[in-house]
Amino acid sequence: MPWDIHILGTNAAVPLPDRHPSAQALNTPEGIFLIDCGEGTQDRLSQFGVKRSRINHIFISHLHGDHLFGLPGLITSYSLFGRKDPLYLFGPPGLRRYLDTIYEITGIHLRYQCQVTELDTNKHYKILETENLRVYTLPLDHRIPTTGYLFKEKVAKRKIDGDAIAHWQVPYHQIEKLKNGADWEREDGSIIENDLLTVPGRPPLSFAYCSDTRYSPKLIPWIRGVDLLYHETTFGENLKDEARKRGHSTSVEAALIAKKAGVKELLIGHFSTRYKDPSVLLHEAKTIFENTILAQEGQVIEIISQQD
Repeated sequence: MPWDIHILGTNAAVPLPDRHPSAQALNTPEGIFLIDCGEGTQDRLSQFGVKRSRINHIFISHLHGDHLFGLPGLITSYSLFGRKDPLYLFGPPGLRRYLDTIYEITGIHLRYQCQVTELDTNKHYKILETENLRVYTLPLDHRIPTTGYLFKEKVAKRKIDGDAIAHWQVPYHQIEKLKNGADWEREDGSIIENDLLTVPGRPPLSFAYCSDTRYSPKLIPWIRGVDLLYHETTFGENLKDEARKRGHSTSVEAALIAKKAGVKELLIGHFSTRYKDPSVLLHEAKTIFENTILAQEGQVIEIISQQD
């Protein structure tokens, strides 16, 4: 199963009738990873058919409202609907105090474990490892402590060699084990090595999420060669000084990061409300990096490995 990104919110600062604050859902075989949770995120999950029951990890980039005002509502709804599985939250310092204050004032008592991990936003380091992926922080340059996130698949499953399977008469129930790299032990105790029955799978997938940030070349070594880079594009290039002042990037600056890092695709979002039609930002970015996609709510983007 490939990875894909479901776009839930694309706007900066405030919601509009057709654009909502930041939120994305990374769908993988190991579950859905929710990245940022702006106002109305749980409505968007329902509207677009994203199964919230598959979300066990939520990553908040920073504590500005357009990236986390939807979080208390989602957490509360999970409790009201009888969630039992733990929920793991990651974000900058202050996230735990923010949630504890809301719990105290509103009298919320969660019926499940909600574990908060506060991050050092000045360092690039691993914060989560599952069976087949790792998640790292990406220090960003915004007005308050902010972190992006890098998701890297460990290894893709191997592909079955049909002729070899037929030759060795491998039973069907062994196929999944072979895809995961196991050798096959026959009934007589002899071992058929995995390399004789399979071929290497595609290259591992990768996705980098860079929310609110000024133009920051220090990101380039950490995101070099990723399959899909999401980079905020709040302003057009004519507002470069405004972008720098407010801690944001322009369309051209996002494209320069993508080009210098050699990424496969660039996804731009977090559009200023002044842009009724953000396609002007897409056109600017494409002058620097042709393989750029404009984030649109409800859109599902499949992440394809570099050599596919």
